Order: sequence, then C-alpha cells, then structure tokens
Amino acid sequence: MSDPADRYDVVVNDEEQYSIWRSGADLPAGWRRDGTTGTEQACLEHIDRVWTDLRPRSARTNER
Repeated sequence: MSDPADRYDVVVNDEEQYSIWRSGADLPAGWRRDGTTGTEQACLEHIDRVWTDLRPRSARTNER
C-alpha cells in the first residue's frame, strides 16, 4: 500500500484511457496529465467518476 502522502497525477492517453502516475515523473509517450493531482485514492476516485465508458475512443467512434 502506498504512503498517503505520495502524490499522483491522473493521466489520459489519446484513446481516452485513464491511469495514475507519480507526480513529477516523466510520462510515457502518448500520455498527458488531465489536471487532477492528489493521493492515490483521490485520483482513483476521480477516474471512477469521469471514465464511464471503458472502451477505447477508437472502438466508440467506429460504432457510429
């Protein structure tokens, strides 16, 4: 379990898939910060609220 004092950023990729990444660390190619920073738990709760359709963007747009 992580230290509650650890800070994380919510990150999102071009397929609109979400994850968390340690604040201040370099992101892998294709990922960007969404502006949310906090504890691991707070970031995961944010993702639960905003990532309501887990399919990649390309799968969602190909259905139309």
